[in-house]
Amino acid sequence: MKKVILTTLLALASSMFASAAVITLDFEGVGDLNAVGNFYNGGAGTNFGVAFDGPTLAVVDSDAGGSGNFANEPSGDTIMFFLDNNASTMSVAAGFTTGFSFFYTSSVAGSVDVFDGVNGTGALLATLGFARNIDGCSGDPSGTFCRFSAVGVAFTGTAKSVVFTGVANQSGFDNITFGSERPTGEVPEPSTYAMLGAGLVTLIAARRRS
Repeated sequence: MKKVILTTLLALASSMFASAAVITLDFEGVGDLNAVGNFYNGGAGTNFGVAFDGPTLAVVDSDAGGSGNFANEPSGDTIMFFLDNNASTMSVAAGFTTGFSFFYTSSVAGSVDVFDGVNGTGALLATLGFARNIDGCSGDPSGTFCRFSAVGVAFTGTAKSVVFTGVANQSGFDNITFGSERPTGEVPEPSTYAMLGAGLVTLIAARRRS
């Protein structure tokens, strides 16, 4: 009985927390107003085989000496945005499954489309909309784009590209996560912790009875 409970808890924990297949891009090290390009595709960053098209740039928080008018970013001081076009395309040649997620800050509504071909081609696997979210927040210590919301979507099949659509210079993205519909850094719902806690109590009780 103890082995069954322990196995169940381990399976529950592994489903709630990051697995080896989950990859997160935090854009640290790309540099202020530099093109992301092949930074994660054989460039200076970890080679995940992820490439971004030309209009996709990184920007560093002004509080850290950069040009970014944002605050309260989920990790580090750098985020991704697009400046010259109304869309940014990310391609993952090897593909990814299960889900896609990220944190965003935006003064306008936008959307993200997930495709099974590179460069925004092939079948549409999922669409994820995001809303304006910068109202009523404060910076750290400054920044107009001061709220980062976590969003994500699950899908079936193998995705090979993602197209971020909105208005140039009005949306920023961070902790872009492959293989999970929850971005790295998002705090699980309280009910999730409660479920794990209840399982641990059960395990402890079972051990005491043995």
